Amino acid sequence: MVVGSGPNGLAAAIVLARAGQSVLVLEAQQQLGGGTRSGALTLPGFTHDLCSAVHPLAVASPFLRSLPLHEHGLEWIQPRYSLAHPFDDGTAAVLETSIDETCRSLGEDGRSYRNLIGPLARNGDGLSESILGPINPFRHTLLMARFGLHALQPASFLARTKFKTESARALFAGLAAHSVMPLEAWGTSAAGLVTATAAHVRGWPIPKGGSQRIADAMVSYLRSLGGECVTGALVRSVEDLPPSRVVLFDVAPRGLMQILGDHLPQSYRRALGRFQYGPGVFKVDWALRSPIPWTAAKCREAGTMHLGGTLAEIACGEREAWHNQHPERPFVLLAQPSVFDPTRAPAGCHTAWAYCHVPNGSHVDMAARIEAQIERFAPGFGKLVLARSTRSTAQLEEVNANLVGGSITGGANSLRQLLIRPTLRAYGIPCSGMFLCSASTPPGGGVHGMCGYHAAKRALAALQSGANIRTI
Repeated sequence: MVVGSGPNGLAAAIVLARAGQSVLVLEAQQQLGGGTRSGALTLPGFTHDLCSAVHPLAVASPFLRSLPLHEHGLEWIQPRYSLAHPFDDGTAAVLETSIDETCRSLGEDGRSYRNLIGPLARNGDGLSESILGPINPFRHTLLMARFGLHALQPASFLARTKFKTESARALFAGLAAHSVMPLEAWGTSAAGLVTATAAHVRGWPIPKGGSQRIADAMVSYLRSLGGECVTGALVRSVEDLPPSRVVLFDVAPRGLMQILGDHLPQSYRRALGRFQYGPGVFKVDWALRSPIPWTAAKCREAGTMHLGGTLAEIACGEREAWHNQHPERPFVLLAQPSVFDPTRAPAGCHTAWAYCHVPNGSHVDMAARIEAQIERFAPGFGKLVLARSTRSTAQLEEVNANLVGGSITGGANSLRQLLIRPTLRAYGIPCSGMFLCSASTPPGGGVHGMCGYHAAKRALAALQSGANIRTI
């Protein structure tokens, strides 16, 4: 049995079903998919992604790539540019599929970018296997040594030492800000390296029709294997669980403590209580009468936008969010899927999706500040808005309990929690036959399903050995 139907929960269910086990997935919401859901948030005919929108880790995932999801309706769309990062002078740095073109666009920093990212991109699948797979010091040793040498460094330090131009520094800062950490923190360069490499290996694609298509394809495949899914099945305690030899929980540590309560040893509860969730996000979705009028032409062909100007500005905003402050000029991540996928909006109209980082549990409405950042690089944006939907950290957690305080990464990406999530036990729970498989376990946040894959492998090993079978 699996509690939770996010990509990790569905991945765990598929691993079990492929091994011939009967599988039941219980989902508290009325819609399957967790962080990969879509819906009509604004006006009829407009499809918006409720949580995640752009999926470089999904196409990089060794497990998801092994599934025949295309046979179950999943179709990927690759924008012309994975990313554009506009500046106040009307120019923009872009991340292209071709590393050669990206290097050319970075001018005098092109060689430095190639030296930093090129070796990783040449063995991108090996990097994905090493980062998303279980830690193995003997797998891709030289590649991981090169990666680790730079990944452990603070992103602000690496950007300043590797690049001379403000455009290259800002581009890397925006990539590293996906860590949702202050850029001065150790280990934040890892996010920048991984996201840049992903663009050159398999791109930053969007699913045709919305992120819901990922969940729909996984559910369809699971059902073809004999698995079952039930919605509206809120699990509050172990008494709500039907009989099952093993149970995998695609829930946050806080949710796990609520469900298992006193069945967990006190030492384990204390360890879970120390788990840090990190900043949350404030999210806005728009229905637009026409495409966003970016000043920089290349921005009109990019699937993802990073709005934050310079390295210093981005670093300031991320630092403030971490220290429980609300940036006046927040770093904004924006996606414009309807530019490439006309199924998202009525003819001639468009959708846009964006968020900024805020203190965990924030109640501050950041919509005006987000829109000011868009207007800064796309004057006239506000006149195009037909309708908007805003979601605070609390509202995000309401539709997905795993987003504790609005945190979308399953837990803070501190150096410690990059290695130990949520405890040294990782997927193991000190209750017979029970396992944790959410993004709060390795390898962490993102739509890749690998947390569920690894946890399900542990569960299968327990079943095959006859040990650790559920007793409560």
